[in-house]
Amino acid sequence: MSGGGTSVRCEALSFRYRPDEPAMRFDCAFAPGRVTSVMGPSGSGKSTLLALIAGFERAESGRILIGDADITRLPPARRPVSIVFQDNNLFAHLDVAANVGLGIAPDLRLDSAARGKLAEALDAVGLAGYETRKPGALSGGERQRVAIARALVRDRPVLMLDEAFGSLGPALRAAMLDLVADLHRRMAMTVIMVSHDPDDARRIASDLVFIDGGRVAAQGPTDRLLDDGENETVRAYLGSRQTPS
Repeated sequence: MSGGGTSVRCEALSFRYRPDEPAMRFDCAFAPGRVTSVMGPSGSGKSTLLALIAGFERAESGRILIGDADITRLPPARRPVSIVFQDNNLFAHLDVAANVGLGIAPDLRLDSAARGKLAEALDAVGLAGYETRKPGALSGGERQRVAIARALVRDRPVLMLDEAFGSLGPALRAAMLDLVADLHRRMAMTVIMVSHDPDDARRIASDLVFIDGGRVAAQGPTDRLLDDGENETVRAYLGSRQTPS
């Protein structure tokens, strides 16, 4: 795993799910080798933005640049990104080694170098010795560690987390965020992390992109956007979260 991140830029990126609805529009940048949190209300377009970058959705217009390369029309498999979802997408009938190995070779034909890479990834996420276990025998946090290991062996410069830890309890979620922060320090990849929780962003993200109504309402340093209260949209979001239900 070589590590090293690169910049991601979305320029006038336009998308809509149905022809009769207003288009979302994304103009934002993610600095190379940094952790950026993507935050905003439910349904604001956070996951859509990641799906566009990953290639699972196709923009009507605009560009996506990773480094200096325009990847707007590339198929997902050719984009230099990996993504981890909340449901982790593990195959229940395969053991941990096979689930991670799919990130290297879909046919699971692994040579000695590939097996070494797999072992390195499992060690990096604290799962050395778990190779023969099935997902059903793992905790929620361990399953997410497997998903992260599979992303690592793909050796892409951009790692995206789409609310990957949203279903975990507070202590386990904090541990997983610390794991991502540790991997980031060691590998310096560009990390883009969707989360509803400001505490997640404060914990590991140096930068923040705030999305509201399918638009980028604010972007900048996490502490400034969350703590200074200068942006009205961000301030309203944080205030609503603090109101008792």
